[in-house]
Amino acid sequence: MMRAWILPMVFAACGVLVAASQFAKGSPGTAAPLLLFFALLAWLHSPLAFPRSVGAAEAQRRSAVDGRPVVYWRAGCTYCLRLRFRLGRNARRLHWVDIWHDPAGAAVVRAANDGDETVPTVVVEGRPYVNPDADWVRAQLSSSP
Repeated sequence: MMRAWILPMVFAACGVLVAASQFAKGSPGTAAPLLLFFALLAWLHSPLAFPRSVGAAEAQRRSAVDGRPVVYWRAGCTYCLRLRFRLGRNARRLHWVDIWHDPAGAAVVRAANDGDETVPTVVVEGRPYVNPDADWVRAQLSSSP
């Protein structure tokens, strides 16, 4: 569980150190934007930037009922982040599974990717797709009931 927060904490700590050094040099006008920049990086690489995750079993159950794709992801993954932001508001309609919080989700991803934890892996109707284009995922959403 802590693994998902290591990178965001590193960004936040670096931001505090860089901002403190600029403030100590007498440049508070430079320190504030730098601190905000590092805070933004920390947020983008944290689980907070993604819709709330559910377990793999729950996501599969929900997907079987509503036909929506399941996205397996992990915090700090730039490809997951890109997919999340390119989907925009549609991202909330998908079922998200954080493989660092759910061992069953990690097992699904490893089974689909020859033992590798390659994310994002999107499962549509039981079939996995690795790092699909956001437009394709959006089309899968519009074709679901």
